[in-house]
Amino acid sequence: MTKLSVNVNKIATLRNTRTLGIPSPVKLSGLILDAGAHGITVHPRPDQRHIRPEDVDQIAELLKRYPEAEYNIEGNPFHGLLEHCERVRPTQATLVPDAREAFTSNHGWNLVELGAVERQALARAIETLHASGARVSLFVDPIAELMPLARELGADRVELYTEPYAAAALGARSAASLATYAAAGRAAVDAGLAVNAGHDLNLDNLGPFLTALPSVAEVSIGHALVADALELGLAETVHRYLTITSRAA
Repeated sequence: MTKLSVNVNKIATLRNTRTLGIPSPVKLSGLILDAGAHGITVHPRPDQRHIRPEDVDQIAELLKRYPEAEYNIEGNPFHGLLEHCERVRPTQATLVPDAREAFTSNHGWNLVELGAVERQALARAIETLHASGARVSLFVDPIAELMPLARELGADRVELYTEPYAAAALGARSAASLATYAAAGRAAVDAGLAVNAGHDLNLDNLGPFLTALPSVAEVSIGHALVADALELGLAETVHRYLTITSRAA
């Protein structure tokens, strides 16, 4: 089945609006894993507006109690991600080209237009992460031509940026969008890459997406899942997402 990794950034965002330490991203990560999720995702940014370095470390410690669960740390490899990964040695590092001031991740790596210096720097970052024991995924737009380039750089996976699909689904234009994503997924598999997906996936659009892309190994979902949990409760929400990933399989 497609694995579900829950991004707990939004929990940390709420925590950071006060100084009481609640809600705890660590405690709720445990509840998420107890409900059956396959992993936890964090995306620490340099401004620490949600996940903080101590969260990265404490969630890593928590995951020692869940040996089957995976730890996925996302971020820009040139803005501190490597240091986090070398320190806590996550299962997976997802490399995202977000700017320091970015509101949220809004595009993937443009591997076609990377200059030689940038390409070499990205390849070295991937080598460093492999040396720390992490599987490496590159956050990319659904463009089939990018997939061989990601493999050449040394990536093990790609994470398809799914916000454009989510927007198309809201406008009842999902069929054409899904065809684009399916082609990108096939190109990734043909290049020897596994496929992840994430950004704005939710209870309404996740099922059709996974039906169209049966090769997806993992989805990383945070914002919508945390919002659903306000209505349904955290455990019930995780169960509903897992039901979708199981049916898609």
